Amino acid sequence: MSAEVPSMRRAFAVFVVPLVALLLVVSDAGTAAIAQQEPRVRLARATWDTGWFQAEVYRLLLERLGYRVDGPVTMDNADFYTAVAAGDVDLWANGWFPAHDVFIAPDAPVTKVGTTVDDGALQGYFMDAATAQAHGISNLAELADPEIAALFDRDDDGRAELIGCDAGWSCAATIDHHLRAYGLSETVEQVQGDYSPLIAETIDRYEAGQPVLYYTWTPNWTVGALVPGVDVVWLETPFPSLPEDQAAALDATSIAGIRGCANDPCAVGWPPNDIRVVANSDFLDANPGVRRLGEQVVIPLEDISAQNVRMVSHGGDPEDIRRHAQEWVDANAGAVGRWLETASPGAVTYEDASADGASDGGTLRVVARTLPPFVIYADRAYSGFEVELVRLLAARLGMSVEIDAVDTVAKQIDDITRGVADVGIGGTAITESREQIVDFSLPVLDSGLTVMTSTQRSHGFGQRIMSFLRAIWSSDLPWLLVVFGIAVLLAAHLIWWLERRQNPDFGERYRHGIWDSLYWSVVTMSTVGYGDKVARGSPGRVVALVWIALGTLVFASFTASIASSLAVSELRGDIAGPSDLPGNQVATVEDSAAHAYLPSIGVGPVVVTDVDDAYALLDQGEVDAIVFDAPVLHFRVAHEGQGRFLTVGPDFDKVQYGFMLNEADAELREQLNIALLEMSENGVYRQLHDRWFGADN
Repeated sequence: MSAEVPSMRRAFAVFVVPLVALLLVVSDAGTAAIAQQEPRVRLARATWDTGWFQAEVYRLLLERLGYRVDGPVTMDNADFYTAVAAGDVDLWANGWFPAHDVFIAPDAPVTKVGTTVDDGALQGYFMDAATAQAHGISNLAELADPEIAALFDRDDDGRAELIGCDAGWSCAATIDHHLRAYGLSETVEQVQGDYSPLIAETIDRYEAGQPVLYYTWTPNWTVGALVPGVDVVWLETPFPSLPEDQAAALDATSIAGIRGCANDPCAVGWPPNDIRVVANSDFLDANPGVRRLGEQVVIPLEDISAQNVRMVSHGGDPEDIRRHAQEWVDANAGAVGRWLETASPGAVTYEDASADGASDGGTLRVVARTLPPFVIYADRAYSGFEVELVRLLAARLGMSVEIDAVDTVAKQIDDITRGVADVGIGGTAITESREQIVDFSLPVLDSGLTVMTSTQRSHGFGQRIMSFLRAIWSSDLPWLLVVFGIAVLLAAHLIWWLERRQNPDFGERYRHGIWDSLYWSVVTMSTVGYGDKVARGSPGRVVALVWIALGTLVFASFTASIASSLAVSELRGDIAGPSDLPGNQVATVEDSAAHAYLPSIGVGPVVVTDVDDAYALLDQGEVDAIVFDAPVLHFRVAHEGQGRFLTVGPDFDKVQYGFMLNEADAELREQLNIALLEMSENGVYRQLHDRWFGADN
């Protein structure tokens, strides 16, 4: 047997090891071949973060087309155009034209594709409105006056400080050209550096009441921070003048309809720019689907501006920008699906809401009532659970979505019955009275009512006593008292049994001795221990030590329970659920499910037309509670009412929400219901629901 083992080992080394190595080589080669076959895009983005939103949108679209996207890598203008011409990167979505024409050699293999933003990228010079009005300034040329220039001279070098562009940006050369062409080199200097901190400092100076002079562009968050026509004014240029490479655009430097300019059209001195995709020509030839995609994509200027404001005002972490892009793609699912289908017929046009040919397209006209978390309007854009849901449904029907906002359910119903709108959204509960006028889709959410109270309510002495007793009864304290009593009885009997014959502190006869033992048990457990009755025998002393240790734990739990109950009572006041509402002032919204429910429990509600009015009444102490739809009140507490409001008790009285439709439009109702059922069955609805309300709700 021992001779066979080395022989087997040699055979293993000769045959098995080479075979395994060969399999590994083949496996690696196969993996490499698959990786080589996978289409890849090397994506770049500009150094200005206000353009990163477009880059992230394109990254998502390219991934939907089936590409593996490397990047985006940040590059300045000159480096990108050199790299894309050399084939070191494939494309970016941050081309500004005609401003970037200077970077492209006539014979370079570089192609501009489509127009993401058409004539929407504006540039120019701005001055704070107060200084402009006080000194009658409306034209850049007026800065040739040393006295005017001195208003913006912070370093006392005799020249106004114009906050300009980073050195690598094309706008820097144009600003220098303007200063020379308009004879301002002696009185104005372009301040260059990192634009973001420079413009943030400029805004700080404006807010401190100091004069400011700067260059900026749109889309950019700066025009939201210092609004043209309100906070600042455009400075016109005295005549058209551009660097030689942009001379063809001289006739386009006056632009009509600009708010905050002294004249119309306004001689801003810069031509409007198109924002376009720029790619390597050979790459586009090899990937015609990417070319077709670039030719289709359009991102509205207002959407980019709104994202820029969100990005800056909320910190703008990388994941935030990626989320903004994802939300935009989701919100425009119908258009995205058409772009991807055109780029690559048969591609997955929308991973969560592919159109199944249920409709011939068109526009779904939606009338919305703002009610977070169902419909939210912020930064000039709509979001919310029902907004996302209706966009997903429309995408499945091959339709685009057009949203108009109104203030009341009555106006929504009127628009729908008159045929002005197709669908009404905004947390509309399905009620009998509404069902008599309009039709409803299948329920889009099942929930209930809940009670909101204020954390700032004041209580009289009697109310505090009742709240205390209610808190004690509703806590774990009654059970602790039962446990406490049983433990005291057991300890009293045990100490009496051990000490009765050798310790006169504990009477030998049960009827008298047990009362002494109970007294000892209580004072020892409470760790007070007056010392008038003590154990003398060794077994009794052991019991006493154990009893003191247990007493510390029991009384700590006892105290914690009381403190917790009182803290909750102080927050909740005397209302802990719907059963406590009678006798209190309760607000709710007119014609809501809560409006119908409250009289059934003997509460005559204070009725308001809008839930915001109810919040104000509760905040001012004019009502004791609000009863309304649970998702709305929970969202308010979590996002806007932290520390001031809280919801109490469980949700109750089931409420179903649906989309309102015209009774005559049975076909649309059927299509939406089928799409809702499909989304429920394939898990898309659950993903959306959990993202807004959590998996446990």
